[in-house]
Parts: sequence; C-alpha cells; structure tokens
Amino acid sequence: MLNVPIVQGLINRIAEIPLLGLIVEREVFAVLIAPGLLALLLYLGITIWFERKIAARIQWRVGPKEVSPHIGGLLQVLADALRYLYQEVIVHRDANKVYFLQLPILSFIPILLALTLVPAGNVYALRSEFGIPCLVALIALIPLFVIAIGWSANNRFAYIGLVRESFMYISYEIPLILSVVAMLMLYKTGDAITIVERQSIPGVFLNPLAFLTFLIATVMASGRLPFDIPEADQEIAFGPYVEYSGIMFGLVMVLAYEKLYLLSLLMVILFFGGWRGFEIAVLGDLSDVIWLMLKALIVMCAIVITRAIYARYRIDQALRIGWGFMMALAIASIAFSGVIAWLL
Repeated sequence: MLNVPIVQGLINRIAEIPLLGLIVEREVFAVLIAPGLLALLLYLGITIWFERKIAARIQWRVGPKEVSPHIGGLLQVLADALRYLYQEVIVHRDANKVYFLQLPILSFIPILLALTLVPAGNVYALRSEFGIPCLVALIALIPLFVIAIGWSANNRFAYIGLVRESFMYISYEIPLILSVVAMLMLYKTGDAITIVERQSIPGVFLNPLAFLTFLIATVMASGRLPFDIPEADQEIAFGPYVEYSGIMFGLVMVLAYEKLYLLSLLMVILFFGGWRGFEIAVLGDLSDVIWLMLKALIVMCAIVITRAIYARYRIDQALRIGWGFMMALAIASIAFSGVIAWLL
C-alpha cells in the first residue's frame, strides 16, 4: 500500500473499500494514476496546449484563446476533445473497414504495456532485469501501428505518409537503441530502479554522446518539427491519418504525444537521475513520483518548442541525418561507454 504520511489516514480508509481500495496499492496506482494512464492523459492535454501556446508566442501570435481566454485558453484542449467526440466518424468506401477502425484502438496496447515497466521509486507495477530493453521494444512497436493505419486507409496520400514513416522509423530506431545500449553498458543492468540507484552522476554527463543521439531520435520518433515528415500537413494533409475524422482522428493524433511521453520518461531515467531529488518526507512514496513526472514534463515541453524554431527537413535530409550523423554518434557512444566501463 502507498506510504504517504500526510494523508495516510485517508489512504487507510480507502484501502478498506472494496475495489476502490485497489487504487492505493502501489502496483495499481503506478498503472492507473502515475506514471500510468491518468498522468498520460493529463500530460497530453498540458503538452498540446503548451506546444500551441509557446509556438504562437515565439512567432508573435496569440495562440488558442476562444475557450477560457482569461486563463490563456487552457480549456481549449478539452473543447477540442469534446468536438472530436461528437463529430461523425466517416469510413470511406475504399478503406479496409475492420482494420481502419480497430488499429487506432489497438495502437494503445504497446503504450499501456510500456507504462507498466516505468517505475517511480517504490511505485511500480513490474520490475525486471530486462525492464529497459522491454520498454524500448514496446515503444518500437508503435510506428508499426502507424504504418498499418496508413495501409488500412487505402489512400494515395496515406500511402505516401506510411512510406515516409517506414523510412524514418528505420533511420532513427537503430541509433535510438544503440544509445540505450551504451547507457546500459555503463550501468551494467537493464533494471530501471537499479539504474537510478547507481546514477550518482546524471547519465547526461557520463555519456553526452548517447544523450545527444537519444535526444535527436526522440524528436524524430515523436514526429516533432523539423521531423514531422510523415504527416507534413502542407504537402500530404496529415499523411497516414488523412482519412480519419471525429474521435478516431483524435486517437491517432495523440499517438505521437504518447510516444513522446514514454520516451521522455525513459530519457529521465537514463540521463537525468530518474526520480532523484530532495526528499519530501510528508509525501512519502509520492515524492519520487512527483520528481519523475516533473522532470518528464520539463523534457516534453523543451522538445515541443522545436515546432516553433525549425523548418521541416526533406525526407532525404532526415534520412541522411539518421543513417549518417546519428549512426556515427551512436557507434561513438557505444565505444565511449566501453572505454568508461573498462576504466571503471
């Protein structure tokens, strides 16, 4: 059960309630609340609002303000979600109807499974010596659903988007995996909790080459500018998702943000000390959760700022970065970790 001294009495009472008491169990709390499903949904709203708002400010615009203008349009994301919910879901006649409707929903499976492998101190659902490799493997499955979504739409623009996604996927996935391997060589374990315990010096200083590779790969993987090439709304009208409408469009639109959330959590664990921070005694187990989530939010907000300051690369330029610069950087990070591990 959760240990939170400031509200321990309330937690004990909740624990006595059938079914509801499961929420205060650490494993269930980790999956359903934080860093699990509820935190994911909350961060989706915050990140989408922040991205639109900061991009507008940097470009001397106002940003969303029609809904709740007195609080900076903070409720605009909720209004958009309600609009998607009540719009008609149109399935055009040339689409493969079964896959067209099922794939956006099935794409949440690797995301939800990956969340079970993300610990926050003592709050975790699953712990394994192979936790980080399994987490990376599940994250790597998400683009496969995007490719299948584009195929199911049976639309020429969707096909262009899925081909671009396929090329991009291979070009960034290998450097991403190699950068993670470089860090696991330093920590000598794939267990996230052990990694944070051994991270007396933040990983970003232990191997800056691996961090730079992971950062660029994260921007590419999450489809942020300048790497939003598979969607490219000016050219191919949102690429693989061009035929979706209503709530189905809302589901596929947030896939990139969900992947960004998972990669940000992984980045924090590998490079920024995970949930390390000064202990807030009265919060008990929630102290670690708050530190992890705060660091992840900062990383997500920093990455989405790229939308406002970079122009989109062409597909050949992005592939050249992935197969050239990033691959060389990833291999160098492996060699650097090998030397450091040998010296230590």
